[in-house]
Amino acid sequence: MTTPPRPALSVGLALVLALAGCAPGGAASDDAGGAVTLADLERERVLSAADAYLDEPPVTVTAAVAERSAGGRHDFYSEGDYWWPDPDDLDGPYVRRDGLTNPDNFVAHRDAMRRLSVIVPALAAAYRLTGDDRYAAHARRHLDAWFVDESTRMTPNLLYAQAISGRVTGRGIGIIDTVHLVEVAQAVRVLEAEGGVDAEAARPVKAWFADYLDWMTTHEYGTDERDHGNNHSSAWALQAAAFARLVGRDDVLADVRRRFKTVLLPDQMAADGSFPQEMERTKPYGYALFNLDMLGMVAEIASTPDDDLWTFALPDGRGMERALDYMAPYVADKSAWPLPPDVMYDDAWPVRHPALLFGGLALDEPAYVALWTTLEADPTEAEVVRNFPVRQPLLWEPPRLPLPAASQG
Repeated sequence: MTTPPRPALSVGLALVLALAGCAPGGAASDDAGGAVTLADLERERVLSAADAYLDEPPVTVTAAVAERSAGGRHDFYSEGDYWWPDPDDLDGPYVRRDGLTNPDNFVAHRDAMRRLSVIVPALAAAYRLTGDDRYAAHARRHLDAWFVDESTRMTPNLLYAQAISGRVTGRGIGIIDTVHLVEVAQAVRVLEAEGGVDAEAARPVKAWFADYLDWMTTHEYGTDERDHGNNHSSAWALQAAAFARLVGRDDVLADVRRRFKTVLLPDQMAADGSFPQEMERTKPYGYALFNLDMLGMVAEIASTPDDDLWTFALPDGRGMERALDYMAPYVADKSAWPLPPDVMYDDAWPVRHPALLFGGLALDEPAYVALWTTLEADPTEAEVVRNFPVRQPLLWEPPRLPLPAASQG
């Protein structure tokens, strides 16, 4: 598909910040050479949230019984978002209405997993900032409930995700539901590396992720999702990379790097850096941003010093640099977006997309980092949270990391 010319980022956000003389986060630049660090930017936000989460008990899949599930008490269950009762046959199989979420779906297990993905990473980030074991201990409590305790743990597969009434009891595309475990896996890595979880306590948690990774890389649902195309394949690759790095599966990481270069970019990205499969949907803006984040985080996790996926480009120039060049101006100035607004939740986007931060750092584009600092870090709309699984940059970058000043255009 063709789209009109894009606005230049330097005409928007970068110029505004440069004229204001501001560093990221709204802090004035220090003439003495001081810089705003990631810890400076994140401290108040992270500690405020983590302190509140100290009073939150674990809630796993066993807390809510899914009456329509073909699985058992420990099996994660969800239903296809865009599937509705057939108005011409209310007792028959559901029919699809793209982009329109059925409000009567069972969502308790999704809600519980999203809650885990908010609480544990925030606690781990707070521990990394402070070394206060209260945060690590409470994170351990949640991890134990979800992945270790036989009475509350989740079965390490997704056989019953994205079911459709009257059609299927589960589908491969349900694997996108566990994208919220990506930052949980990173939290485990940080806690173990920095002494918040000892090796003995981490072992059974990592064993759960190893079992789940094995399932999603060998079961037909996993291979279906891997090969599905669009954001589903991107989300599969992100999960495979994150879980493989946690459990030491270098073979899987190598396969993700290969797929990124030979399948994901060639099959999904147009010459201008856009994602045609996302932009033809009824929620093109939100889907394009989601896929940008998925591929960006694959690049962040799977890159090596000798194989940098951020700077990799196909012979025609398609790569993450071009994807960010395409999408960042529409984040800075959404009014320039050339397609119709999303049919749902359009007003809730954009948020603090991780591709902007990590891409800005990797590609030496300070304007992307500056743009990232201006966006909402903690959205409350459930649909946005569902499509925004990486929220704690302190788990991915050193707290002392200085954030670059805004680009001077």
